[in-house]
Amino acid sequence: MADGIEWGPADRAAGVNRLSPLRFVMAFGVVSMLADVVYEGARSITGPYLGTLGASAALVGFVTGAGEAVALVFRLVTGTLSDRTGRHWALSIAGYTLTVVSVPLLALATWLWPAAGLVVAERFGKAVRAPARDTMLAQAAGSGIGRGRAFAVHEALDQSGALLGPLLVAGMIALSGFRLAFAVLAIPGALALLTLAWLRRAAPRPVAYETDHHDAGTTVRADGRLPGRFWLYAAFTATSMAGFATFGVLSFHLQARHVLPDSLIPVTYAAAMGAAALAALASGHLYDRIGLRGLVIALPLSAVVPLLSFSTHAGPVWAGAIVWGAAMGIHESTLRAAVADMVPAARRGTGYGVFTAVYGLAWLAGSTLIGVLYGHSVTAVVVFTLATQSIALMLFVPLAFGRPSRRRPRRQPSSSSR
Repeated sequence: MADGIEWGPADRAAGVNRLSPLRFVMAFGVVSMLADVVYEGARSITGPYLGTLGASAALVGFVTGAGEAVALVFRLVTGTLSDRTGRHWALSIAGYTLTVVSVPLLALATWLWPAAGLVVAERFGKAVRAPARDTMLAQAAGSGIGRGRAFAVHEALDQSGALLGPLLVAGMIALSGFRLAFAVLAIPGALALLTLAWLRRAAPRPVAYETDHHDAGTTVRADGRLPGRFWLYAAFTATSMAGFATFGVLSFHLQARHVLPDSLIPVTYAAAMGAAALAALASGHLYDRIGLRGLVIALPLSAVVPLLSFSTHAGPVWAGAIVWGAAMGIHESTLRAAVADMVPAARRGTGYGVFTAVYGLAWLAGSTLIGVLYGHSVTAVVVFTLATQSIALMLFVPLAFGRPSRRRPRRQPSSSSR
């Protein structure tokens, strides 16, 4: 029995979901939490590790930016594939598998380019799974629990893994160095795949959550085309991300300038992920209450990052990590929730793919340029960041204060609270 419903072999054969929508979101959050222990633990030391293999700041910016671009741009393909085939579970499982296999293999990489290839491969795994996963989360959110709330709960659980992973890595570095840190991440990776397999059996048809609630989640174009408002939203996000440094560049600075010991660098990333989890919950609540206007805080947070994170003193660097994490938490939760409300339900995978591809390319270009500018002057990085966030604000104003971007259906209690 689950959620007060008898669930037997006949139900399993018919593909009946035995989890309430909220519990489905939370369970997927646990999968993401375990996966985040793996790849966020690795990302917390990617910059310093590539540095030990001979990479420069510009190359670290390029590799980490390329990884993020791959994770985002290839969703143009995987998002459309998700919509056309409807095989959301298969794509999710394949993507998680690629990620949790690639990271431990970094323990065996002794040359720069194989290591860089594994960094990119890990991000490609995210490209494969993310549109399908986000589509299933949007379907569960369509049951009436609220899109902001659903994505915020998922992101908060996700980021708890991002907090634990860097702490685990820091301990392994203190014991033995980078290679043991990467190798031990195979354990949470295996647990993530086992949990995902269980969730697949427990909720085989997430689309039923939304169809049972009679909510397509959007009132945009009936012809299935992506609306103009969506494209303006993608442009705003891309502009903001162009001035948002990857943590690889920030952590490279910490090692290259000897601001913190190597073992403390992943701890700053853990602090960032803790801030991300809290920011996701807060911004998700605001989004459900006041819509896009609540997202404006992401812009000043992004603008402040280089002023703090490229300092040579420990105090500002720790503050910068928290600010960076808070901005990232908003980017990866509430900004995703808004996409589900701007595109037709049948095109959500495509919408997510296009949206993330656009700002992924911007992040690649921006992170590479930030790495180059860092090699010349931190002041240049600050000026570039302020300029991009100012332009993003100009794009944001018509989005937030123009006509309402989404219908707000009357909230219904979820089955877990009945």
